[in-house]
Amino acid sequence: MKIVIYTDGACAGNPGKGGWAAIIINNQNKLSISGNENNTTNNRMELMAPIMALKKIKRKSDITIYTDSKYVKDGITDWIKSWKLNNWKSSNKKPVKNKDLWVKLDNACQKHRISWKWVKAHSDNKYNNLVDELAVSETK
Repeated sequence: MKIVIYTDGACAGNPGKGGWAAIIINNQNKLSISGNENNTTNNRMELMAPIMALKKIKRKSDITIYTDSKYVKDGITDWIKSWKLNNWKSSNKKPVKNKDLWVKLDNACQKHRISWKWVKAHSDNKYNNLVDELAVSETK
């Protein structure tokens, strides 16, 4: 089963009221999910989107996740390896920010085969634009 997910996060103020959203495409079925938090940051919302999307997928799957956040893509595909080896310390020896969500995302990824793709924000990608609108609407 090949699933495609688009994710985005938004924040009105940083910190401020934040919103996250995901669109899950499985064959011809599309599911949009979104949510919000008060007093959060944009990066936390960018992380919440794939965490919540992956919670919806019960069966081991091949998944492609599109994000316009290099923070999320680079963090989960590259930086996290060093963070785990260095007891969740960043390259400057400080505690990794948003560790709680990085752990949740890492755990959610273990069940699936995931390919992470970065897309340019606010460009011509239909689903990235839709998920951005959903995330922003959650900050109102």
